Amino acid sequence: MSSEDKIAVVTGAGSGIGRATALALLREGYSVVLAGRRADALDHTLSLAGPASSRALLIPADVTDPAAVRGLFDQTKQAFGRLDLLFNNAGTSAPAVPLEDLTVDQWRRVVDVNLTGVFLCTQAAFRLMKDQTPRGGRIINNGSISALAPRPNSAPYTATKHAITGLTKSTALDGRKYDIACGQIDIGNADTEMAAKMKTGMPQANGTTAIEPTMDVENVARAVVYMASLPSDANVLFMTVMATKMPLVGRG
Repeated sequence: MSSEDKIAVVTGAGSGIGRATALALLREGYSVVLAGRRADALDHTLSLAGPASSRALLIPADVTDPAAVRGLFDQTKQAFGRLDLLFNNAGTSAPAVPLEDLTVDQWRRVVDVNLTGVFLCTQAAFRLMKDQTPRGGRIINNGSISALAPRPNSAPYTATKHAITGLTKSTALDGRKYDIACGQIDIGNADTEMAAKMKTGMPQANGTTAIEPTMDVENVARAVVYMASLPSDANVLFMTVMATKMPLVGRG
């Protein structure tokens, strides 16, 4: 299938990496379902798509809500008849406070969005992809650099991103019998709204604060498009794309 015939769902499409990736997929000819909690943010993404906006469908959905996730994929099937790509991108973090001061509600919120939400969307995608013709598809998870190494005071975010690595491996294994491929992209210091604080100073493992280099978010979008473009018999299981000079190698 050419990209012009393919259908993608992007969660967290209302900002940052999700927005950039959704727009990149639209430019490649995909029809894209823009999913996210805030309809106004999804509308803004759509406004940036230009003529390609005719191939986009907005579906406000909270990935932590099983009923909302079912509705998201049911509407995708109703509108397009199939699903070829799921980019599990929606995520959140907790305040950067000492671990002992973190509340249970703050912990659970991060787990619900970053891990349970990815599971729910993956499960719904499996159910759709395994029964469609041609069968199968591809799932790409946003793992984050924190799937490799933590920042100070980031226990919930880091724990969920490490868990995504395990979920990616299980999804890749369990998807084989359905021709479903799964990979993970670990992203470091993409220049989005969330990364603005990196330009003013981020806490380092040695107790200091330092400004960190960032990279254009389009580098991430192009990487996801590449992963998505592979034929069904090839898969990028893990990819790291990061600002060249960010303090990852040697962190700590």
